[in-house]
Amino acid sequence: MIRKIGYLFTGMFFGFSLSRSGASHYDYIYQMFTGENLKLALLMGTAIIVGAIGMTVLKALGNKDINGQEIQINRKPFNHNTIIGGIIFGMGWAVSGACPGTVLAQLGEGKILGLVTFSGMLLGTYIYARFAHKD
Repeated sequence: MIRKIGYLFTGMFFGFSLSRSGASHYDYIYQMFTGENLKLALLMGTAIIVGAIGMTVLKALGNKDINGQEIQINRKPFNHNTIIGGIIFGMGWAVSGACPGTVLAQLGEGKILGLVTFSGMLLGTYIYARFAHKD
């Protein structure tokens, strides 16, 4: 129970951070994609660097979680569907101004666009699950 509460507060902190950094604001997303303001791109670059350092530390510690259980980190296959999915994801992000993390922050802020984007994400996930060919 305590762990679940910790997860909840971690998620709330993450959403708050996304909101405060401007990552849930359409104008900032637009400015990032047009190169007018690279604040969010630098923020994402920092997150990638922190994540890479964290992965390096995990590997150095033998890929164990806090309970000593082994963490499996498997590479995903790279194929033409990866490229197509990336293009669709990027187009959706550019049009809606939200990715899966920021859309939840938008919902928390009460933005109607967030509800529309979230509905589109659910529909896209359903279509993929229903019609995707399993390799």
